[in-house]
Amino acid sequence: MNLKIRLTIMNFLQFFIWGAWLITIGGYWFKTMQWSGTEFGAIFSTMGIASIFMPALAGIIADRYISAEKLLGIFHVIGAGILCYLPQIDNPSTFFVVMLLNMIFYMPTISLSITVAYSALQKNNLDIVKVYPPIRVWGTVGFIVAMWVVSLLKIETSPAQFYVAALASISLGLYSFTLPSCGVNKGGSSKTWVEALGFDAFKLFKQKKMALFFIFSMLLGASLQLTNAYGDIFLHEFDTNPLFKDSIAVKYPAIIMSISQVSETLFILAIPFFLKRFGIKNVMLMSMFAWVLRFGLLGIGDPGSGLVWIIISCIVYGMAFDFFNISGSLYVESQTDEKIRASGQGLFMMMTNGFGAVLGSSVSGVMIDQFFTDTEGLRDWPNIWFAFAAYSLVVAILFAVLFKHKHNPKDIESFSH
Repeated sequence: MNLKIRLTIMNFLQFFIWGAWLITIGGYWFKTMQWSGTEFGAIFSTMGIASIFMPALAGIIADRYISAEKLLGIFHVIGAGILCYLPQIDNPSTFFVVMLLNMIFYMPTISLSITVAYSALQKNNLDIVKVYPPIRVWGTVGFIVAMWVVSLLKIETSPAQFYVAALASISLGLYSFTLPSCGVNKGGSSKTWVEALGFDAFKLFKQKKMALFFIFSMLLGASLQLTNAYGDIFLHEFDTNPLFKDSIAVKYPAIIMSISQVSETLFILAIPFFLKRFGIKNVMLMSMFAWVLRFGLLGIGDPGSGLVWIIISCIVYGMAFDFFNISGSLYVESQTDEKIRASGQGLFMMMTNGFGAVLGSSVSGVMIDQFFTDTEGLRDWPNIWFAFAAYSLVVAILFAVLFKHKHNPKDIESFSH
């Protein structure tokens, strides 16, 4: 089978698994189980906690001991079993523990799938900047398809969404063992113990530019978790308002929110042009200001006459998400030796979906309960979104001032070699 098609299938299933529950778990949590917002923030922090150590650890294992494609398969098979167990749980504390276990095996697969793709493309002398985005876009398509499947089956508030994810997970787990081998770099006896264990990638923090990059990756990772955690339930809660309860956005919120992923597919394809024209720093800066706009538009939107603002917000999301996450992974690739490729991507994942996710989910959960929820449990969504927008604006301004990076088109061209 053609290499591009093989990697396309991998990306499709990788994000189908996540899309089957990530956006709709809020409906299950608040509507079906009727658990609290603070506890919900803790659930979303599980991906952050797992990402603090697992992507980096998995990267070390993939670089030194077990090839990335095999590790990808092992983790997805285990993840499928855990997803099947989630619907059996009837209390938030146990749900937290099991979801954390699920995230421990899922989160590193994101960076592992990137490693598999980059390795295979480089071995075939293909230009990663040109070839990878059209492949990666099918991951977003997988996420969209999963959201539509869950929404059209009317299981947005049902535990059945976890079974859909489990089916995709076992499929990708088995398929991963057929992917091109990435190999391992065990090294020789002259290696220091730090190099032998694969901790070389942590040396990147010694470089001021890379340290700043990882810090801002963490701060922007917080913004991503906010939109994932609260977007779906934001629309669901309009069902208490007689003016909106019969609107399409309230009946099928996952489909409305999936416009964000449709937008992703367009912006992913635009990344090669923007990177070569404006450079990595400016592209990442565009992402940060897009987050400000994303949250601000949600603050003025509603399922009625304000639906247009929600839709525009979803379109802006494509730039907000892609321009930092994919450009950021390419930036890490440009700054790391191939011997620590997987470890470097693991560090990036650790900062964005690790520390960033914990920061965003834990702080937002408490903040919303304390300052934006009334005594009857009703949330003040406009001011919640405006607070998120203000946070993103501060991060964008600091990044523009502090992160120094001069655009050199040759840096982008180097990905093809």
